Amino acid sequence: MPPKSTPDADPAAKKATPEGERIAKVLSRAGIASRREAERLIEIGEVAVNGKVITSPALNVTAADAITVGGKPVKAAEPARLWLYYKPEGLVTSESDEKGRQTVFETLPPELPRVMSVGRLDLNSEGLLLLTNDGELKRRLELPSTGWLRKYRVRINGNPTDADLDPLRKGIVIDGERFQPMTVVLDRIQGANAWLTIGLREGKNREIRRALNALDLYVNRLIRISYGPFRLGDLEPGGVEEIKPRVLRDQLGLDPMAEEVTQQKPAPKGAGRTVSHGPARAAAKPRAEAEPSKRGPAGAKPRPAPQGAPTRPRRPT
Repeated sequence: MPPKSTPDADPAAKKATPEGERIAKVLSRAGIASRREAERLIEIGEVAVNGKVITSPALNVTAADAITVGGKPVKAAEPARLWLYYKPEGLVTSESDEKGRQTVFETLPPELPRVMSVGRLDLNSEGLLLLTNDGELKRRLELPSTGWLRKYRVRINGNPTDADLDPLRKGIVIDGERFQPMTVVLDRIQGANAWLTIGLREGKNREIRRALNALDLYVNRLIRISYGPFRLGDLEPGGVEEIKPRVLRDQLGLDPMAEEVTQQKPAPKGAGRTVSHGPARAAAKPRAEAEPSKRGPAGAKPRPAPQGAPTRPRRPT
C-alpha cells in the first residue's frame, strides 16, 4: 500500500496556503497604521498591490509585491523601535482632533519617524506614553494578556485614611461594571490634598478617576510614572527618550540584529537611551527596571495657567 500523502509532501496543500503575510499586518509593521486602521484604508480603496486597488484585507503579500497607500510606495518595515515620551497635560492622544485641540503628534521632535502611541492618556492626564514605529509591537504591548503593571502618581482633593481606600484594593463595582483590584499606597497628606501611588493592569477608560469618584474623592492631577518595565524617570514634560535596542531585546525578546540596524550613532559609555527635548538629544542612563521608583511629586506647587507645558513636579521627601 502506498504511503498516505502528508501536507508537507502534497503540492496541493502547499498551494492552498498562500505565502507571505496578511496585507494589514504588513502595513502595520511598516508603521503606516494600526492593523485595524490599515483594514479601513483597504476597504475605502486607498491601498493598491502591484498596481491594482484592493478592497479586502483577505490577501497575503510578500516582499516581491509592490504596495502603495494613497499612491505612495510603502517601504520595507524597519526594525521595531520604542520611545518614552512625557505627555504634558492638555494634549490629545490621537492623530487628529475634531475639536481642533492640539495633539501629541503635533508636538513631537521633528527627527522622530512616524510613530503610534501604545494606549492613550486622556486630555487631563500627563506622564509616560510609549511610542513605537511598529504596529505589531504596539498591538503586542496593548494586549490584555501582556498584563504589565502601570503605575500612577495621583493627587486628590480630600484627606482619606488608608482604610478609606480599601474598596479599590478589593475591586470596586461602578454602575454594574467591575473594576479589578488596584494597588494603592497613601503617600502623603498635603493640606487639602493627598498624594497616592496607584497601580493597575486593566486600563479601562478613565479608570482611576471613576474609581476615586465613587469614593467621593476627586483627582486634580494624574501622572503615569511607569508602564511595565519602562518608567518616566527624570523626563521633563515634552521630553522623548528612545529605548536602546539591547533593552528591547532583553525586555521584549525582539530580534537582536535590530541593534545593528537602528543604532545610528555609538552611545557614550554607560548611556541607556537617546534623549530628546525637541531637536537636541543627549545621553541618559538606562531606566528600564522591574519596579519603578516610588518617589513622586507630593511637594508639587500649584500648576500655572496653561500657556505652556506643565512643570516637572518636585518629589516628596
